[in-house]
Amino acid sequence: MNLNRIKAFTLIECLVALFVISGSLMVVQGLTKLLSEDMRYINTDKTLDWQLFCGMLRRELDGSELIKVENNYLYVKKDNSLRFGQPVGSPDFRKTHSSGRGYQPMIFGLKSTQIKELDKLVTFEITFDNGQSFSMLYKFQEGME
Repeated sequence: MNLNRIKAFTLIECLVALFVISGSLMVVQGLTKLLSEDMRYINTDKTLDWQLFCGMLRRELDGSELIKVENNYLYVKKDNSLRFGQPVGSPDFRKTHSSGRGYQPMIFGLKSTQIKELDKLVTFEITFDNGQSFSMLYKFQEGME
């Protein structure tokens, strides 16, 4: 009769505890896997980088005067003469002084860049190292010259 009054885990209680611990570990494992997949996607997809770059470039070009597009560089005049483009052998798109001095990278991880101009409509075609390609058009205002 004394044995019935001893406090201890029963087999059912042990199985329930084991089930709860097992379920918790499975949830943590699933969340860890989901987080690693999201991080891999964020590191390979360049859409957000491209959208931020387009916004920066549009703000830089707003109110500026198109001088020329030459050797894959865009030359504009705002307060002073500026040059935009990707130097040969460099993985970034830069904003510099028209003489090439200064260095302000605008986007990284580029494979190639093409800049073309036709009737004040400038086309930027950029390919990233991961193979994603994007295009942007910018129309300079008439009467800015």
